[in-house]
Amino acid sequence: MLTLKNPFFKIIADTLTAEAEKQGFSVTVNDANLNVDTQAKHLDNYLSQKVTAIVLNPADRIAIGPAIKKANDAGIPVFTCDLQCVAEDAEIAGHVGTDNYAGGRQAGQAMAEVLGEEGGEVLVLHFRQANSCVLRVNGFTDVINAANEKRAEGKINVVAELNGGGLRDVGHNATADALVAHPNLRGIFAINDPSALGARKALEEAGKHDQVRIIGFDGQIEGKQAIKDGEIYADPIQFPNQMAILTVQNIQKYLDGEEFEKVHLITPKLYKQADAEQDPDLK
Repeated sequence: MLTLKNPFFKIIADTLTAEAEKQGFSVTVNDANLNVDTQAKHLDNYLSQKVTAIVLNPADRIAIGPAIKKANDAGIPVFTCDLQCVAEDAEIAGHVGTDNYAGGRQAGQAMAEVLGEEGGEVLVLHFRQANSCVLRVNGFTDVINAANEKRAEGKINVVAELNGGGLRDVGHNATADALVAHPNLRGIFAINDPSALGARKALEEAGKHDQVRIIGFDGQIEGKQAIKDGEIYADPIQFPNQMAILTVQNIQKYLDGEEFEKVHLITPKLYKQADAEQDPDLK
């Protein structure tokens, strides 16, 4: 896993473990703690253990390539879940994830909606190491650019793209810095819920929580609760349980020599306050 500190990846790990054990597999879970070198060492350990298959959330979409190539050479299939690998010469047996570009477009539409005709300055909290986040920001930017082409006034200007680390503390610190450089900020697009929640804390500390609207991504329970409470405007939500279950199914099909969809992308759903008010999982 990329990091078990993020509840999203914990859901994937727990669901994948439970589903695989139903099929007779034993599962080892390791936490890369966002470090590609740590993850590469984990892969080396798996090769020495002669595992049947490897499931990976790449800690770096390109730099993990050589470690995957070692597994390829050893004849051990590597499957990616949620995060993709785009390194040349790295062979991925199957991928299940979110249609992140579509989700980014949903986020852009939500930002244009919440900022209205006034538009304004927007901060993007990025995490460039992950291909999924690159796609989210691409989708977001494409929608914002298209909206601006239709506006003579009230344009939406992305004034900064900062590393939010995908974590609360990094998202908090990046937002605090951005508020100093851009005191008139009106919107933040955060590539996941932890960085969005960190951004919200920074806004509250600066007394700007009513000035700046946040669009997150993921649909973790805390993110959904923040949407219900009006602290985040909207999230394109993902379905980590489905990703984990489909990944296990793909492993079994691969081992059985059956055909399966090599790249399966699940379309996210834009989740707003009206959805949160009907959500039985929330307070």
